[in-house]
Amino acid sequence: MNFRRTSKDVVIEEPVAVDMTKADPRRPAGKGRPTPKRRDGDPRARGPVAPPPTNRREAYRRIKQQNSEKRSVVRESARAGDDAALPARDRGPIRRLVRDIVDTRRSVASAFLPFAVLFLAGYFVPDPRVQQYLVLMWTIFFLLVLADSVSLGLRIRKLVKTRFPGETVKMRGLVFYGIQRSTMIRRWRFPKPALSVNSSL
Repeated sequence: MNFRRTSKDVVIEEPVAVDMTKADPRRPAGKGRPTPKRRDGDPRARGPVAPPPTNRREAYRRIKQQNSEKRSVVRESARAGDDAALPARDRGPIRRLVRDIVDTRRSVASAFLPFAVLFLAGYFVPDPRVQQYLVLMWTIFFLLVLADSVSLGLRIRKLVKTRFPGETVKMRGLVFYGIQRSTMIRRWRFPKPALSVNSSL
């Protein structure tokens, strides 16, 4: 018997796929699926979706409400002293310093508005003695406000030059800005005071 191997007995080896993740241990293994977006991970995180408006009036009402909410957020940010939301006249570290100077001291000028209302109310009293007293009180109050404003202006000039020696600013405008703020009642000041009275700057 002839046991020689013929060509039909040749075994053909097929290529075997090599796992590259095992071949190169430095390469991290993939997850096998795309990374989900954050907004698709939890539908509840997006909150409830409002139904579309049914008519033009409702659409206008929604737009008006959204604009009102945006203005409210900007107004609160400005009142808190956020520079990005403040008007141009109130922006910057120098203006913030002037506001802090005014807010950390007691100003005679902050009583200007109540005193003016009292003076106008007493002006209509027909008694001439009352009017004489009011004129005298108004003169004394005006002199006190003038002296207090001069003192405030000197303090603003001194601290601004000390804190910002290299800045070129219009000192007269800063002094007027501070005096104007000092004439307002504290709770009505805008932006609202960031420091309490007698606080250190």
